[in-house]
Amino acid sequence: MPALLDADGDAGWRPVTAGESGAAVFRSADGARYAKCVPAAEAAGLRAERDRVAWLDGQGVPGPRVLGWSAGDAGACLVTSAVRGVPADQVSAADLWDAWEGIADAVRALHEVPGARCPFRRGLDQMVALARDVVDRGAVHPEFLPADQQHTPAAELLDRLVPQVALRREQEAGDAVVCHGDLCLPNIVLDPRTRQVSGFVDLGRLGLADRHADLALLLANARETWRDEEGARAADAAFAERYGLALDDGRLRFYLHLDPLTWG
Repeated sequence: MPALLDADGDAGWRPVTAGESGAAVFRSADGARYAKCVPAAEAAGLRAERDRVAWLDGQGVPGPRVLGWSAGDAGACLVTSAVRGVPADQVSAADLWDAWEGIADAVRALHEVPGARCPFRRGLDQMVALARDVVDRGAVHPEFLPADQQHTPAAELLDRLVPQVALRREQEAGDAVVCHGDLCLPNIVLDPRTRQVSGFVDLGRLGLADRHADLALLLANARETWRDEEGARAADAAFAERYGLALDDGRLRFYLHLDPLTWG
């Protein structure tokens, strides 16, 4: 138990996960709160996540609320309310299909938050710079890559994307929205009764970006639930119709291949 939580000992904090960054996550005994604690060296990143959670809470988009924050020489700790429900990666294909229109509606509502209000950026240039840093440090996680790229040097994968950057930057300039930044099924919580979206979680990458950066991750991750490729294609088409967008396959592929290079 981190010393930062000792003052709240009555919560009966229980460990949930330990992150790659050194973060440790705890849940209160009643399930109503989560605490994320990091070493002092990671405090700036957690503070940025805190600010994003607090900002989104004021925009009418469902998600956690900031309940507490502490920081010092021992590290930093963020306490948020729990979003009640079931992560969307933990439901069956049939239940995900039942929730699919609601997920499209919730994602569209997030993307329709006026961008002029958003103080956070997660645009293409930031992502490419982050990818360069991760690649240069040799810190890319091969298991995050598409199966057919896992044995290709990460520097080569990044080099393949660079010629597209000018075009993607131009597209982003005309279509930047408030993006979740890591819009995969585990970060979408569903009401187990209604199958509606209870909220979005894990908001550390939230910011203005091309909407296809979000959609690429969501549609690709959902393929792990759909039974076959035919079902996945049908789901993609249904999502696009409900969301109200003609998907750009080239942009989807670009962001799907860029994202794994930014985690390290």
